[in-house]
Amino acid sequence: MSPIVVGGPELFLGAGDVYVALLRPKIDPADPGVRLAAEQAGVTPEEFAGPGDVWALMYEDGAGHGEFELPGARDTEADGFAEQLQGALASGEPFAVEAGDFLSLEARPTGGDWVVTARVTPPEDEEDGATAPHTLELGALPAAELLADLEEFRRALA
Repeated sequence: MSPIVVGGPELFLGAGDVYVALLRPKIDPADPGVRLAAEQAGVTPEEFAGPGDVWALMYEDGAGHGEFELPGARDTEADGFAEQLQGALASGEPFAVEAGDFLSLEARPTGGDWVVTARVTPPEDEEDGATAPHTLELGALPAAELLADLEEFRRALA
């Protein structure tokens, strides 16, 4: 089966095996891989692809990963977070920014990089009630790359 291409806006912060990603996956029902997978699953390609409007947060801390959907999150909120992060980076001062109750970032400049710590708080899980926050040390991220990634993310939202 051919790989399924997933598009949509995405913002990855981190490097290697430690990262946080805010994304809105969009799967194209016309993609040959999607059509084949849908046929094998016994559903239409549109059903298989889903609505393509549900935001998700993924994270990896080097020891394991997690992901959760953010029902009700809108593009304007994601853009507002990105704009807030751009402004904080442009200030050149240590900062903390939040994306709802599920993600907060603290960062401080060091040379041309930003040392970033992310705190991820999953929503309450209906099955086991797990909402333990995770702290991820994303390390020193190049300022120019962060700003370019934020600009690209915001363009994808426009």
